[in-house]
Amino acid sequence: MRLSNLADYAVVTMSAAARHCGGVKVSAAQLAEETGLPAATVQKLVSKLSAAGLLRASRGAGGGLKLARPAAAISLADIVEAVEGPIALTACVEAGKHDCTLEGTCSVQPHWSAVNAAMRGALADVPLTRLAELAP
Repeated sequence: MRLSNLADYAVVTMSAAARHCGGVKVSAAQLAEETGLPAATVQKLVSKLSAAGLLRASRGAGGGLKLARPAAAISLADIVEAVEGPIALTACVEAGKHDCTLEGTCSVQPHWSAVNAAMRGALADVPLTRLAELAP
């Protein structure tokens, strides 16, 4: 499994936002500058991350972006799901997505839910606070 570039960039953006946690609000343009990501990409991510309840945006004087929850309460799984949707290695366990030619005869299908839960659990165990730490 490999994260999409957009999911990777969402983690980078949220990590940068977390480093401002407790401080002044930050703009999408400032996050773009700090991360080196294109401003349009950061703006797209801000929209997705805000819709997922991870960022809170306010307009006007004194406006900007801030984390919607403490960084310790946001996990890598939360960020990935905000961009990618539910974490699942196969589509056969997702509601309404049954396009596998083995459907109905697959002996592994009943086990994918446990595998997906383990994958999500591993990502959920990584808090944003850890991702926001600067490398020594």
